[in-house]
Amino acid sequence: MLELLDHGAVRELRLARPPVNALDPALLVRLNEALGQAEREGVGAVVLSGAPGRFSGGLDVPALLALPRPQIRQAWVALFDLLASLAHAPMPVVAALTGHSPAGGTVLALYADYRVLAAGRYVVGLNEVQVGLPVPPFLYRALTFVVGERQAARLGVAGLLLEADEALRVGLVDELAPVEEVVPRALAFAHDLLTRPRTAMLQTRAHARAPLREAFASVTPALIDGVVEQWFSEETQTTLRKLVSRLGKG
Repeated sequence: MLELLDHGAVRELRLARPPVNALDPALLVRLNEALGQAEREGVGAVVLSGAPGRFSGGLDVPALLALPRPQIRQAWVALFDLLASLAHAPMPVVAALTGHSPAGGTVLALYADYRVLAAGRYVVGLNEVQVGLPVPPFLYRALTFVVGERQAARLGVAGLLLEADEALRVGLVDELAPVEEVVPRALAFAHDLLTRPRTAMLQTRAHARAPLREAFASVTPALIDGVVEQWFSEETQTTLRKLVSRLGKG
């Protein structure tokens, strides 16, 4: 479900869970393990990538709907742990958004240092509200960090999905490239960053990303319990099951 490819000092972590690279608990844990492995092995930078046309379809909602409460809690903990690892990653992380990247796909990208998206009618965005899930405070902080306060409110409250050109315009992504060039462009950015004096670059990066790290102080057992309660609420369950039904008909 995850391929590791080394490009010199840069390691590509390629999502490989067909058909849409949906994020289930096992993949979340595996990604987190791979980040820890990269840190231990002294990898210079990491690139997150997916399949041509599809970076990630987000959380595996059909699978999650079948889980009982204790396993749902574990799934949210796995996601939050992965995002905390991305926020605290000591090495640069670049998101190579090789296609559609809604919801969870965008969530991963928000914690990267740089985002390259495939040009065309590929969508990104936090559509959590549209499927009955509030955006938790630490994630909203990441959205604000990337696009600024006004755009974060517009995108987050309405749960908007944006096509590539609009995503670039509002700053949700940093660069567009033909789908076959997304990974090469992400690798090029990472390699270029590693040409800087290492200590100066990494310390400045740490200062810049402090708001992302500090926001995780809000991830308490009470917050996780609240997320689980919301997941099992009638509103959220009804909305998610309608979503799954639409996807099944598609």
